[in-house]
Amino acid sequence: MSTKPLPVRLIYVAFAAAGLSAIVFFSFLMARIVWPYTSGRLDIDFLLSKQRIVHFLHYRLAFYTHIFPALLVLLAGLTQFSGAILQQATALHRWVGRVYVYSILGVCGPAAIVMAWYANGGPVAQASFLLLSIFWWMATWMAYRAIRAGAIRKHGAWMIRSYALTLSAITLRLMQFGLAQYTDIDPETAYRLVAWPSWVLNWAVAEVIIRNTRWF
Repeated sequence: MSTKPLPVRLIYVAFAAAGLSAIVFFSFLMARIVWPYTSGRLDIDFLLSKQRIVHFLHYRLAFYTHIFPALLVLLAGLTQFSGAILQQATALHRWVGRVYVYSILGVCGPAAIVMAWYANGGPVAQASFLLLSIFWWMATWMAYRAIRAGAIRKHGAWMIRSYALTLSAITLRLMQFGLAQYTDIDPETAYRLVAWPSWVLNWAVAEVIIRNTRWF
């Protein structure tokens, strides 16, 4: 049983509920973004900016095997930090955790590396997304290795890092939206501006959480 005073516990619960609600909401928005691509059309939305390379089979495979499983990964990650699920539904935690880890290591991560090579925004953005993809894969791999070794604390810390990088998909679009709404910066420049902070800030927040959580 927690030894924290009731007001402090209520604040923690309120922040957790707000964070969970925000992730669920933005996951829904991400699903709406992804849904049109189920048509298989190559002349819609994001793919309009890829007309020079969309005819490459390896790019199309990377694109589709990234966006659909990545949405599943985003949703799967929601269950991995619930104390209730950890304590009362351990089997569910493990099963969903496997879906999350195997999807990133086997599908989404490698596909993201291919896509990063062709990222909009030129070398600055391409370097950013290439590092993001590599770090995302590595953080997930480290989480997997830790749990296989029985190092639960390390596993939790690396999962926080991994999911923080998963959430960079949301952070990126929020930053793009902000620049589009409140500045006159052209989309290409805006993409370069948000490429790095969209995931570096998430990683920094993850480190703060890890260092200020008693579990670690």
